[in-house]
Amino acid sequence: QLQLVESGGGLVQPGGSLRLSCAASGFTLDNYAIGWFRKAPGKEREEVSCIDKSGSRTIYRESVKGRFTTSKDKAKNTVYLQMNSLKPEDSANYYCGASKDFCPAENFYNYWGQGTQVTVSS
Repeated sequence: QLQLVESGGGLVQPGGSLRLSCAASGFTLDNYAIGWFRKAPGKEREEVSCIDKSGSRTIYRESVKGRFTTSKDKAKNTVYLQMNSLKPEDSANYYCGASKDFCPAENFYNYWGQGTQVTVSS
């Protein structure tokens, strides 16, 4: 079965950190770029970051630059999103998508995970 599974979400205080994982099964991430997205209640879904097939090129939305880092571990077939200096406005359901292209429009993603909830609150 081809799937992506996110993990690592939770409740954290403002200024804290979390590391999200996006693990692939049934296919290799060597052939796919990964995008991280988030969706908060009442807000539009937004793309947070992208990482290319090789893991050498990344893009971040402006609001997370300098705080979030995405990386790829090919041996574990997993992509990570390290989130530091978290803010309440980062609270959302975070999920990953796999695409053959680097940072395409959302309808070009081939596989999606179910998401993991991140809540930033004191």
